[in-house]
Amino acid sequence: MTIAFLVAAIVFGLVVLFVLSRLVAKRPHKLNRQYYQKKWLEILARVKTYDGMILAVIDADKLLDEALKKKSYKGKTVGERLVSAQHDLSDNDGVWYAHKLRNRLVHEPTVRLRKNEAKNALSGFRQGLKDLGAL
Repeated sequence: MTIAFLVAAIVFGLVVLFVLSRLVAKRPHKLNRQYYQKKWLEILARVKTYDGMILAVIDADKLLDEALKKKSYKGKTVGERLVSAQHDLSDNDGVWYAHKLRNRLVHEPTVRLRKNEAKNALSGFRQGLKDLGAL
């Protein structure tokens, strides 16, 4: 009877460990808001010039991607991670607008960025970062 009790205790312990490991793995990672706030302010400081606006959009996309990775959203690209996060983003369209604008700026050298496009993109990135708990 003691061997049966010992086996039952071991099995129970393994089940408890398995359940706890699954709970810990699914727990969302908390982001360092101070770090993201500092980076966001650095991005906004660039907006004063045309080239600065372009860099601000590109860097905001990088910052959002960093937050997506830290929050463990699945995907090999920013776009794939955005698809994984879409249910957690209150302005999914705004974030996608911003990301697509970034892609156009990087891949299409003739694209001219207008001030209102940069403003809308940064607004989308900001909301995405807020939704992820970064800002």
